[in-house]
Amino acid sequence: MAKTVKRAGAAPESSGATRTIPKTTAAARQAAAAAAATPAPRTTRIGRIPILDLSPQLPDNLWPVKAFTGEVVPFGATAFREGHDLIGAMLLLTSPDGTLTRHLMSPGAPGTDRWETKVLLGSQGRWEYRVRAYADDWATWHHNASVKIPAGIDVELMFLIGAELLTNAGTDKGRPVAERRLFTAAAKTLGDVTASVDSRFTVLSDPKVLAAVAVRPITGLDSVSEPRTILVERLRAGVGSWYEFFPRSEGAVRREDGSWQSGTFRTAAKRLPAVAAMGFDVVYLPPIHPIGRAFRKGPNNTLGAGPDDPGSPWAIGSAEGGHDAIHPDLGTLADFTFFQGAAKDSGVEIAIDLALQASPDHPWVTEHPEWFTTLPDGSIAYAENPPKKYQDIYPINFDNDPAGIRAEVLRIVRHWIDAGVKIFRVDNPHTKPLDFWEWLIATIADEAPDVFFLAEAFTRPALLQGLGKVGFQQSYTYFTWRNTKEELEEFFDGLAHETADFVRPNLFVNTPDILSEYLQFGGPAAFKIRAALAATAAPTWGLYSGFELYESVARPGAEENIDNEKYQYRPRDFAAAEKHGASLAPYLTRLNRIRAEHPALGQLRNLDIHASEDEAMLVYSKFLDAPFTGTGEPDALIIVANVDPHSVRQTVVHLDVTRFGILEGASFEVEDLITGASWTWTADNFVRLDAFTEPVHILHVKGPVR
Repeated sequence: MAKTVKRAGAAPESSGATRTIPKTTAAARQAAAAAAATPAPRTTRIGRIPILDLSPQLPDNLWPVKAFTGEVVPFGATAFREGHDLIGAMLLLTSPDGTLTRHLMSPGAPGTDRWETKVLLGSQGRWEYRVRAYADDWATWHHNASVKIPAGIDVELMFLIGAELLTNAGTDKGRPVAERRLFTAAAKTLGDVTASVDSRFTVLSDPKVLAAVAVRPITGLDSVSEPRTILVERLRAGVGSWYEFFPRSEGAVRREDGSWQSGTFRTAAKRLPAVAAMGFDVVYLPPIHPIGRAFRKGPNNTLGAGPDDPGSPWAIGSAEGGHDAIHPDLGTLADFTFFQGAAKDSGVEIAIDLALQASPDHPWVTEHPEWFTTLPDGSIAYAENPPKKYQDIYPINFDNDPAGIRAEVLRIVRHWIDAGVKIFRVDNPHTKPLDFWEWLIATIADEAPDVFFLAEAFTRPALLQGLGKVGFQQSYTYFTWRNTKEELEEFFDGLAHETADFVRPNLFVNTPDILSEYLQFGGPAAFKIRAALAATAAPTWGLYSGFELYESVARPGAEENIDNEKYQYRPRDFAAAEKHGASLAPYLTRLNRIRAEHPALGQLRNLDIHASEDEAMLVYSKFLDAPFTGTGEPDALIIVANVDPHSVRQTVVHLDVTRFGILEGASFEVEDLITGASWTWTADNFVRLDAFTEPVHILHVKGPVR
């Protein structure tokens, strides 16, 4: 018999509405109480086999990892399980077209539970990877059986377990038919109690069985990590040799009255074959836009320019136009198109400057005054980098009208992309908001994935790295100010192993703004040393015109060349200098040829530091294993540099030869790619380097001595 009750606290029901509550039995009450005492299932973040610390990935995992086509990327994860049973790990890699490939991972350093593999990423686009960790049932059994059976412990049990594993694998329709037959036959051998222990034990060393299991392990429990993304960009975004010159200086002529006739895109095009002949594949041009007259700088950054002084190209904008215009002295858009065509014919790509700032004469100043910062006295704030002052430049204020300035910059970038430009060197990106760059680069990447941006990020480490994280494909670095052995060891190691997932360095040896003390006082040896280091330590490097002429006289009180080309014309007679042996061009040509011939130098993450007994002798190697070189042979180089340009140094260098594919204790041949000399080396070698002749060895490891 049931009773009826009104629902306590419920809204009034219609007349006569009741709910029937059945009587409960004691057993039902006990079951309900037990259920209430049992915690509800809780979803865990960790899998049955934990997988942690995936690499590569950005520290915050907010943006994709960067790579370039042909880059060999090291993948890693920490994976382990309770107890003593063995596990394995596998990289699950999905290409941009959706193709899934599986790559077995190998144990890293003993005791670290780290699993690693390397994969060459060969196509542009977004890749995704996961790591699968699994109980390696075969490896666990194989280890136990190898110990127990020879000792006469649990012999039949071990054979029975192994036979069961192989039988199950033999019925797995996901395996090739031949492999299934192999496993079935091996299971039969293990389970044959009439056969001798020795004959059954041979299954453990059967090369066919071991080879098959190595490719497709026999597994049990498993877990799969969350996915991570890698954005693979075109090759030039990661590998290249850059050369910077001012087109107005190429072909500039001084008139009889002392004034200058500017060079043009047509005259500058004549310089391109010589640049290409040195092995440079990117030519970077400072801003090519009209230059303002107001507060124009004269020679050596002086105030009060004369009527014929050309001004700084970074003071962008005049009555002739702004960022979407070409300086009339250089020519027209048609002339720029001609220049790009000449570059393409020479095998060179053009990069232009994206400098988001304005001269006081820029059309923006009158049309959009809200895009600048107005001071309390009513004036517009000009750019400063104390003690430097740039009265001829107004920086942009990105906060007064963020939508308006974003739309305008996007229009400008699209304009130059439509004109054929695919590389932008960005001036002072660290003085603009980071979220602006994240938005702009992502927007352009969706529209034109071949376009990339180089950040002139001479700034604090966190900001430099932040620019890389949000999308900049390349970055200037602190290389110019890292000159001692200790400084360079720390710097190169950090580039290769700490920030390579998001900062892609472009090692410029000099710029129009930077003539380091090392170059000012180091003589020709300093120029050789810096070029050799830049060309071998990173896949992308560059220099500013005049470096090959050993230009080293600084403006007093400044870290830049006297008679700086930023403020005046600087035509150079490169042919005469080379004719008289006063040019570094042949050495630069040799460096770029070595880069082209040795794929190990086209990688960033493969740099390893080695030891020497001298405080000025820097030693590092670059190695690329045979599967990745495209030649079927490994590529290994050892760089030994005397970084003191004023001395002769001799020392013993100590190499970890296993880092470049040589067995411990082996002798091997090396050839100096600069001089052609050859030696037989071991792990420990005497080296003497004379800074005044050849301060750097670039040694090709030619393999063990037969």
